[in-house]
Amino acid sequence: MTETLSSRIDEMINEEKWTRADLSGYSTSSFETFDDLLKELPSDEIQDEVQELCEEHLQTSRDSVIGLYLSGIVALRKRIVDDTNLVVLTNMFVDSEKWNIVEYLCERILEYGENKFALRTLADTYAKKNDQERQYDILERLIKVDYEEADMVRHLADKREQDGDAEGALAYYKKALHRYINRRQFSQIKQMWEKVIEFEDLDGLLQIESKVVRTLGGDRAITLLELLYPHYREKDDWDNSVDILKRILNHDPKKGGARAELVDVYTNRYAGHSHLQEYIKVSNLNQSWRNVHDAIADFEKHINFDEGNYVFHRTWGLGRIKEIRDDRFTIDFLKKRGHQMSLKMAVSALHILHGEHIWVLRATVPRDKLKARVKDDPAWALRTVIKSFGNAADMKRVKAELVPRILTPTEWTKWSTEARRILKTDAAFGTVTGKLDHYSVLERSISFEEKTYNKFRADKSFFGRVKTLHEFLDHTEVESEYLGDMFEYFAGFLKAPSAQVDNNIASFLIVEKLIGSHPHLNPGVRVHFRDLFMETEDLEEVFTALDGAGLAKEFLSHVRSDLEVWPHIYARIFLFHPLRPILDELKNAGKDEVVAELITDIVDDYREYRLPFVWLVRNGGDAAWFQEQDVKREKIMIGMIHLLDLTYRDIGNRRDLPANRKLNRQISDYLFKEDNLSDFIGAANEESITRIYTLVEDVKELDPSVKIGVRQRIKDKFPGYQFDDEAEKDTVRMGLLVTQVGYEDRQRELRHILELEIPENSKEIGLALQKGDLRENAEYKAALEKQEHLKNAVSRLQEDLQNAQIFDLAEANDAAISFGTEVQLTNLDSNATERYIILGPWESDPEHDVISYLSPLGAELWQHRANDELQFTINEKEFRYRVERIAKVDGGSLQRRR
Repeated sequence: MTETLSSRIDEMINEEKWTRADLSGYSTSSFETFDDLLKELPSDEIQDEVQELCEEHLQTSRDSVIGLYLSGIVALRKRIVDDTNLVVLTNMFVDSEKWNIVEYLCERILEYGENKFALRTLADTYAKKNDQERQYDILERLIKVDYEEADMVRHLADKREQDGDAEGALAYYKKALHRYINRRQFSQIKQMWEKVIEFEDLDGLLQIESKVVRTLGGDRAITLLELLYPHYREKDDWDNSVDILKRILNHDPKKGGARAELVDVYTNRYAGHSHLQEYIKVSNLNQSWRNVHDAIADFEKHINFDEGNYVFHRTWGLGRIKEIRDDRFTIDFLKKRGHQMSLKMAVSALHILHGEHIWVLRATVPRDKLKARVKDDPAWALRTVIKSFGNAADMKRVKAELVPRILTPTEWTKWSTEARRILKTDAAFGTVTGKLDHYSVLERSISFEEKTYNKFRADKSFFGRVKTLHEFLDHTEVESEYLGDMFEYFAGFLKAPSAQVDNNIASFLIVEKLIGSHPHLNPGVRVHFRDLFMETEDLEEVFTALDGAGLAKEFLSHVRSDLEVWPHIYARIFLFHPLRPILDELKNAGKDEVVAELITDIVDDYREYRLPFVWLVRNGGDAAWFQEQDVKREKIMIGMIHLLDLTYRDIGNRRDLPANRKLNRQISDYLFKEDNLSDFIGAANEESITRIYTLVEDVKELDPSVKIGVRQRIKDKFPGYQFDDEAEKDTVRMGLLVTQVGYEDRQRELRHILELEIPENSKEIGLALQKGDLRENAEYKAALEKQEHLKNAVSRLQEDLQNAQIFDLAEANDAAISFGTEVQLTNLDSNATERYIILGPWESDPEHDVISYLSPLGAELWQHRANDELQFTINEKEFRYRVERIAKVDGGSLQRRR
């Protein structure tokens, strides 16, 4: 602290003669003077000195105005969640009824974030000053941060209703209901419940009823539902009346009055049904000895059997009830018209399908119209499919019903993205309890906040709840009614840490982040990151869990600021989770020796550190931290090719498939698609190339065309280079490249011989044997010769098919002449343009300019690039070409040409 500033504050404190009795001498300008002084504090260190000086003074003068104010504001500036000194100071002026100063102090506190004490005191201040408008504005803010305040919410609801704001009043009455439920104040709950009934918000009430059940039990819920039921019964709203009575019976199946009422409501609801009384009797709905839920299910199944309704039979498929006469049903099935069965058989064998069931729509609506509806209105399609299957379906079920009968696989890809967004955000959809991947159509829409909160409660996974919390915060206000419960879940891990260290650390990071921007959420628990980290036994497991929950950045930040050995922890994390910020942070902090040791360990032991090695090779590039280690390029190539082989083997053995496939693809792209191996060959000496090619040749699963390309690149660099084997032997060992069409042609040829020619030949031999005297039987000898010919053909075709490797033309690389490309050449002798398609020997058709990559011309063209000029000899004839253009072959046009 500067000497001038230090002496000023010290002088103010030492000369302070003010006491509580002298508070009348203060005005807001006094505190403005203190604030001007605070603006002169240039750094955190000086603020600490001021706070320490004030605290020392307060030990002997607890009522020091300047001590309480300066230390309190400095604490807020430093984001220390301790407003004790300012609370004491403010209450001093409240007792003295110095309302202008109270207002000033409260407003200063609120500059650093919402604060329950400051808001409540400010509201009281405006009440004392008869400033109702500002008082209500403050109360609106208070109830957003004080989740326990219920009476004030009710008061605001009454005011909004008086002002004619029905929508706002309803929202606040419901908010008050939630809070009274949390406080278990049932008399107030009943009063608010009856108030909401007046607003005709059945959806909101039934959502709240679920919370009452969880908090207060079913008996209390029955009391509320019995208050609700008459409102809808008196309006002849039979559907909602049924729903309310069924809820009552869910809580108490023996509620006799509710059962009798339900029979009466059903009688009114289905008054026009010809078999109503019979179905009530059959289901024993009005008999107390029958389980009420079984009786309801039985009755509702029977009552749906009416003329015109759709049904489904597992053998005959979709049908429609044509006629009901006495106990006989006549049903028109798609596969069996006019089928008759008894009521008992129908109930046991048939499933009633409503008219909007997806199976009914597929059978009754033209496909083009149904497809257009599904594409134009994904929400409708989701509701239709989900409701068709007991109001519980996952995306696999949705896809099974729509693809390919309505949507093509390509259309599904785009459609499903929008569908998943709708399921996540649309208030009409929810998840099925116990099956978070199954969705249901909610009878009554709920807000995204409540929907996400319900998902949070249903999820049994800790990190599943972390993900849900992030979704909640991304789409809702922090002041939401439901955030308090979600926040308390994570705060609980700080109050009573679990055995799961990753859960404790994640909770710490979540709580800290939230209270950083919203101090009023602070649970008042003092937990230090260092202590939590020291409990970590498996750093990889913990960091991986945190990274998956989107908390890795905050974790690394705390490691950096709270742990002295952070560079070595960063290095350990990089070994299993390579991230550029880790290396950047180490370099920026001057930890060059840690970076050097880390890179050396990874390169020397690349088999152990596969992931970071591949990351370094692909991302190091021109980075200084990589170049400084002077890693030899041949060493990089050897490591990458070796890892390519190892990942192929692990994939074949089905070890950690996702990780190995991803790593294999990255290595392959680096070596071949990005031409790094080709560039290395162009700069290496013959001895180095020999070592590299030996490794390439040993990768058995590598595409043969890639190996041929590597050989050609070596030949370009060293025309006289001798390989250990011939190209033809390579082809046999590596396999023959063919297209899907060419492969299928050979398969058809083999099937033709096996299924037609060989059976016919066997018949020929049999007929020849019947003629006797085989020595002079020319037909028998000819049939045997044909048999031998067919056996050889089968053997050859089977061997060819076994050695063939199908090449997907979509994967062709047009950066160079290769399998599946079309090349345009200029003949430098005649200046004529020539075009060739490069395929395999099975597809070779020279008359139509389709040549094999194994033909003399194909081998010479192989792996050359645009603008290359070539000169070679075939059958003692000189050829000179310039490559003009290379393009992928269009598979469709190729088939048409064939």
